[in-house]
Amino acid sequence: MPTCLPLVRRRCHTCAAGRFRADGKFRLNAHHKLIDVWLLVLCTGCGRTAKLTVLERVNVRSVPPRLLERLHDNDLALAAELLRDPLLLRRNHVALDWDGAWRLDTGGSGRPALHEAFDVSVRFAAPVPVRPLRLIAEGCGLSRNGAARLLTEGRLVSAVRLDGRLSGDFTFTLKR
Repeated sequence: MPTCLPLVRRRCHTCAAGRFRADGKFRLNAHHKLIDVWLLVLCTGCGRTAKLTVLERVNVRSVPPRLLERLHDNDLALAAELLRDPLLLRRNHVALDWDGAWRLDTGGSGRPALHEAFDVSVRFAAPVPVRPLRLIAEGCGLSRNGAARLLTEGRLVSAVRLDGRLSGDFTFTLKR
């Protein structure tokens, strides 16, 4: 599950840092009947503000009133929703850096015993792109190399590819 907003990967024009932090602030600018909306992001190096275009030259009447209210209120949940929108990321030529922005909740008090076979279902609270092997290693108390070894030995089985990135629910079986 996500713990905070991910960093935005984009080059800063002032200090050449590569990461920006979103804090949920929006800037709205109205031109008669048209409105522009930007999500403001701050450089992690120098603190300079950059803008990610959310809406550009859109008729104010075509924007749902609830959305307009959330934009005026600088709704942090709306910022999180917009950052997960692939169209917004593509339009602004940016990518997200999810390192340190999520945590694993195993739902149990202890680690599973690895000498037993068990099935595990992994659910994502939000579509956070992570490596399934990293989740499995962390959740089972293994090293990443140990989890990779189980995969190559055929003791870790899943219908999805476990050695790439994934942002959706999946299941896996760990055999003895």
